[in-house]
Amino acid sequence: MKKEHKITLIPGDGTGPEVTEAARKCIEATGIDVEWDVKHAGVDVMDKFGTPLPDEVVESVRKNRVAIKGPITTPVGVGFRSVNVALRKKLNLYACIRPSKYYPGVKAPYDNVDLVVVRENTEDLYAGIEFEKDSERAGDFRNFMKTCGEKIRRDAGISIKPISVEGSRRIVDYSFRYARDFGRKKVTAVHKANIMKHTDGLFLKVAREVARDYPDIEFEDRIVDNMAMQLIQKPWLYDVMVMPNLYGDIISDLCAGLTGGLGLAPGANIGDECALFEPTHGSAPKYKGQNKVNPAATILSGVMMLRYIKETAAADCLEKALSEVIFEGENVTYDLKSDDKTPPVGTQDMAEAVCRKIRKNNGV
Repeated sequence: MKKEHKITLIPGDGTGPEVTEAARKCIEATGIDVEWDVKHAGVDVMDKFGTPLPDEVVESVRKNRVAIKGPITTPVGVGFRSVNVALRKKLNLYACIRPSKYYPGVKAPYDNVDLVVVRENTEDLYAGIEFEKDSERAGDFRNFMKTCGEKIRRDAGISIKPISVEGSRRIVDYSFRYARDFGRKKVTAVHKANIMKHTDGLFLKVAREVARDYPDIEFEDRIVDNMAMQLIQKPWLYDVMVMPNLYGDIISDLCAGLTGGLGLAPGANIGDECALFEPTHGSAPKYKGQNKVNPAATILSGVMMLRYIKETAAADCLEKALSEVIFEGENVTYDLKSDDKTPPVGTQDMAEAVCRKIRKNNGV
């Protein structure tokens, strides 16, 4: 007897509704029983709710415990803080998982990359503890630093970087458990402990302690700038990498570049109570409504979601179908075309091709 899954679906804004619709079709094509609880967030609901993140969205994810989300626009430098960050904080989704895997047929620098970035999601500079320049709070902080013998320029904005023992321990422990669960062999802790000794230094100290509990998994550490160089030169030497929030954001994009770009970069945000799956890329509002953008990252986020809810056969089926469509290169979006023999297809056309491949592989 099939198990029914009730899953929150957040279409997002910009091209979000298009890629989530494509992923929904593909997930349903695997044959699993899903009831979608559709909730809206982002710039498109600001006028109605007065906020880009209505309470009903958060409550739906809490209730259903699993959600898949399209990208949501975050203004640069002005406006509201990131809805993505707010969801992670409100739901305590402390682990951000961003795989980067090469699929044959993709134009990429390497053909043997299979990496996973495990990013701490709640601390570091993304905690949002900032003081605007010339503000009273910035002045208070400057005065406090004077008493410590440190001087901060009067025209400086200030951000504070918290890294805790608890936050570090749970993300490093998650990375080792992930490695075990998925047959991975090595975990690399990424840091800048040579400079930030009381934040990144704390993260590294805790990582080394946690590693002792997993003698079956190889452990090493790398300074973040060296890690970036290592990944460009020899990414095949690495497997699971765990790191604080900001480095995770940057390094995961670097890894996506090794395997074909953000159009193929899925993501998951996981806590102890619930999980939210989403593509790594942005909302690309200039392409909204054009049925043009690549849905693969959202479909692959769906693959991650299916594995999370223990629908492993469906996950394998969906990933296999998508990889075959990419390899054949006929029914893919413009960014995945490797020749001029056939024109690119639209977002929904690529999704339909994946669905046809699922049905064919299942003998339907």
